[in-house]
Amino acid sequence: MKNNIIFFRHLGVEEWSTTFKKMNDFTKSRNCYTSDEIWFVEHYPIFTTGSLESQKNIFSNNVPVIQTNRGGKITYHGPGQQILYFLIDLHRRKINIRELINILHVIVMKTLSNFSIVSYVKKKEPGVYAHDKKICSLGLRISKGCTLHGLALNVDMDLTPFNFINPCGNKNIKMTQIKDFYLNVKIIDVCIFLTQNISKYLKSHMIQSCKK
Repeated sequence: MKNNIIFFRHLGVEEWSTTFKKMNDFTKSRNCYTSDEIWFVEHYPIFTTGSLESQKNIFSNNVPVIQTNRGGKITYHGPGQQILYFLIDLHRRKINIRELINILHVIVMKTLSNFSIVSYVKKKEPGVYAHDKKICSLGLRISKGCTLHGLALNVDMDLTPFNFINPCGNKNIKMTQIKDFYLNVKIIDVCIFLTQNISKYLKSHMIQSCKK
């Protein structure tokens, strides 16, 4: 039963580098007995680039840019954006990375439907869209059969910094957020729906919530 537990960690608002170190340390130290974890966090303003990034997608700005080891290209993180780091053992859950990505898409879309937002995914483009704009970005990495990184769902944030980049390497992508559709959205409510949908679609027998 232990291996079916997912621990939810609520980290509050942290520097990206702090969470990144925790995530890598956790992954390096985990073994077959280590329970999977999902971390909820918001970051202070920062641009992060993935392994597929080109410098041409970054324009002049005063926000720091950090190269990461995740997949994908450039994105922006800031307060009001709910980030979920999925530290999942794929072998244990008997799924592959493509299946996990599909599950994450469903989790986000079902969560958005709780706010009466109709959303969809695009073929060969990880992430979730609403009204022709991107509302959730996704980037993962696999180490020892386990995933790192995760998704970033725009809830109630300043979207201006996205104007300084080509989000996900595509100059035609425009960003949106839940607040654009549901004015009084609260990030705690988004987290509740995310938790419910993760429990349902990752099919865990038990989920425990705690702080770290």
